Amino acid sequence: MKKIMKSELFSWITALTIALIMAFGVRAYIFEPFIVEGASMQPTLNNNEKLLVNKVATYTGSVKSQDIIIINGDEDINYVKRVIGLPGDKVEMTNDKLLINGEAVEEPYIEEEREKAHAVNMNFTGDFGPIIVPAHKYFVLGDNRLNSMDSRNGLGLIDEDQVIGVSEYVVMPIKEARKTE
Repeated sequence: MKKIMKSELFSWITALTIALIMAFGVRAYIFEPFIVEGASMQPTLNNNEKLLVNKVATYTGSVKSQDIIIINGDEDINYVKRVIGLPGDKVEMTNDKLLINGEAVEEPYIEEEREKAHAVNMNFTGDFGPIIVPAHKYFVLGDNRLNSMDSRNGLGLIDEDQVIGVSEYVVMPIKEARKTE
């Protein structure tokens, strides 16, 4: 009887140990939760929303233009920003039009806010550039262009190795759960 109980206890301990190792492995290398802090990504993301971040994209080099990424900043501060320019891209903003390599790029995620700014004769995003994004760097902007520290004004160009992952989903609050775009 004691031998059976020891065997069953050993089985449970082994199963729990494997589950814990898998959970830590998933969090360390595949998906990790992050909290949005601040208003720099509004209206796309709001303060205190919880994101599920895909870390695999950083290992595979599959970060794309328009992806929302988590950036490892100084002093344990993480930033949430949108990738605008990839290595080798020429990025510029002229009269509220984003140009990548001389081609106009649509930004539907800020269209409503841009229209509000235009209604009062303002640009939503100030002119800048052209900026050539060097190898192994990204040019990022917050969606709340009037209230964002990003590649234009403080963060500078982002090193590839600063990217923690790509945001996939807003998971909290539950009533606001959605895929991030």
